[in-house]
Amino acid sequence: METAERARTLNEIRLLVLAAQREGSRRLGHALKQSGITPAQSEVLEVLSGGEHLTLAEVGRRLVCEAGSPSRLVESLVKAGLVARTPSPTDRRTVLLAITPEGRAKLAELSQSAGPLLDLMGSQLDQHEARALADLLRRLLKGTPGAAAVAARFPAARSRVD
Repeated sequence: METAERARTLNEIRLLVLAAQREGSRRLGHALKQSGITPAQSEVLEVLSGGEHLTLAEVGRRLVCEAGSPSRLVESLVKAGLVARTPSPTDRRTVLLAITPEGRAKLAELSQSAGPLLDLMGSQLDQHEARALADLLRRLLKGTPGAAAVAARFPAARSRVD
């Protein structure tokens, strides 16, 4: 009987994670709609906002939203003037991506749009609960590409779980 209860609980967790992801994506998509940027495009801007010049592959490894190559996503941001491509100073065959000043301005605008979603999450969980949930989700996802993408963007948090 204990095994059946465990399976039921694990299935409930799976569905709760899926429901939280869908609700978060729906709300974020709605919040960003007026900006003309998708949640996936906003994630690319967030990845590049650290000031590093990254290759397309490096950007791809840091994305949670995009499972494959983010080339189309990046191309749309380049066309919009939010991301720039520059040749690598050390290898002319390599192209580096960087956020433009227009991209930084758009990201600031997006931050304002997404604020209510983060406020809602913050109203449901205090800091201790939020940290505990983040740590549990890291542990649950350990060894997955999604966990690696999150760890690349939040390296200090990684050390608490490893």
